[in-house]
Amino acid sequence: MYFFLLNLALLDLGCISTTLPKAMANALWDTRDISYAGCATQLFFFLFLFGAEYSILTIMSYDRYVAICKPLHYGTLLGSRACASMAAAAWGSGVLHAVLHTATIFSLPLCQGTAVDQFFCEIPHILKLSCSVSYLREFGLVIFSILIFFGCFLFIVVSYVQIFRAVLRMPSEQGRHKAFSTCLPHLAVLSLFVTTCMFAYLKPPSISSPSLDLVVAVLYTVVPPVMNPVIYSMRNQEIKQALRKLFGDTLLRHQ
Repeated sequence: MYFFLLNLALLDLGCISTTLPKAMANALWDTRDISYAGCATQLFFFLFLFGAEYSILTIMSYDRYVAICKPLHYGTLLGSRACASMAAAAWGSGVLHAVLHTATIFSLPLCQGTAVDQFFCEIPHILKLSCSVSYLREFGLVIFSILIFFGCFLFIVVSYVQIFRAVLRMPSEQGRHKAFSTCLPHLAVLSLFVTTCMFAYLKPPSISSPSLDLVVAVLYTVVPPVMNPVIYSMRNQEIKQALRKLFGDTLLRHQ
């Protein structure tokens, strides 16, 4: 679990570093300029890191499934070599996903200007600038990515159905509590990631507006990477005690 958490933390750090520094620099210098190569680089790393993160979250659901439903086989199914192979596959799938989309997007001619109506380079807003029929290739890739997304989501749902069935059959209340406490941080992180992404890309066009698109983009690019460490830190007893002491002292000072 901690090996995959390390991968998740690295991906979260990368996600934040892809969009926020440039957006903050533009805000400080009151500009919205980004070079063509810079936009392509930003899109590549954004797609790569988010694709890899979703793959890692999917693998973590399998990790929880094996730990709870097949604990005696955990060392065999998820040994160090298997974990390294799955992590490498997650990062590799992110790279492949990013290469395909970035190469297709930036092979399209732009005839609707060069102003992306967003604080970072994002596929839907770049496609709006294209007038070429070749954007259908990118549309096909998007559909394929959505199918992969829902395939992973279905795998996660099936894994957790099996997990909850196994947990509810446990005779010990302490065992059930321990199993649920192990799964809840992952479920919280996954729910935050999936709901923000689904709302961003599957919301009806009728409710779309520049201000809403900006808010949604911030929600799914900034909030999950920031909240993931907080959610997982809540399982650390020392951090819990430090927070209780901090907020307890704060409340006492205000009384």
